[in-house]
Amino acid sequence: MLKLYGFPSSNYVNMVQLALLEKGVPFEFVLTYPGQSPEFLAKSPRGKVPYLETPSGYLNESSVLLDYIEEATDGVPLLPKDPGEKARVRALMKQLELYIELPARSCYPEALFGAKCSEAIKVKARDELLSGFAALKRQAKFSPYLAGDSFTMADIVFLYSVELGVSVAKKLFGIDLLDGFPEASDLLQRLSGRPHVQSIAAQRAVEWPKFIAAVQAKYQVR
Repeated sequence: MLKLYGFPSSNYVNMVQLALLEKGVPFEFVLTYPGQSPEFLAKSPRGKVPYLETPSGYLNESSVLLDYIEEATDGVPLLPKDPGEKARVRALMKQLELYIELPARSCYPEALFGAKCSEAIKVKARDELLSGFAALKRQAKFSPYLAGDSFTMADIVFLYSVELGVSVAKKLFGIDLLDGFPEASDLLQRLSGRPHVQSIAAQRAVEWPKFIAAVQAKYQVR
């Protein structure tokens, strides 16, 4: 059986967990926090989560784990069979990660944990979030899912990237990135109603206060 190592407050961990749940793949969730011990680094070379224990050994990096789950397991397909359509889904996933999730993540210390980010970091994040959402409007289909009529990996990355991008933009910049973007708002609402998404959200809600407290201690926020 596959084993997923991570913790419920991580959006990358949640992406991988949701893919496993939606495909109906049996797995064990092992509560694990990042670490730098030799034992940990032997399983995840940068000491990060998520990582996955598989018959082929330990694998890391969430995008790699999503590909592995799709290619190595049975269950509901989360990528199209057609190579062109598959490439379009993967392009959406990559753009969500690079131009929405990562800019938002650069501001997490201030937006989520009460620390401070430099003005240069915030300006760069603001500009990238605005252009990232503009690109999403142009590229996504929303018919009714992000890449077409079927739920795919792109919807998973959308859910756990866009909601955090929206949160950061509202808190730090006073910008509602969903204003005038009803397609994205509707999709977020529909995805949030999926049973597996709700079960993951419940796990996250239980752990979130402890996670915030631990990170604030790291940043020495009082």
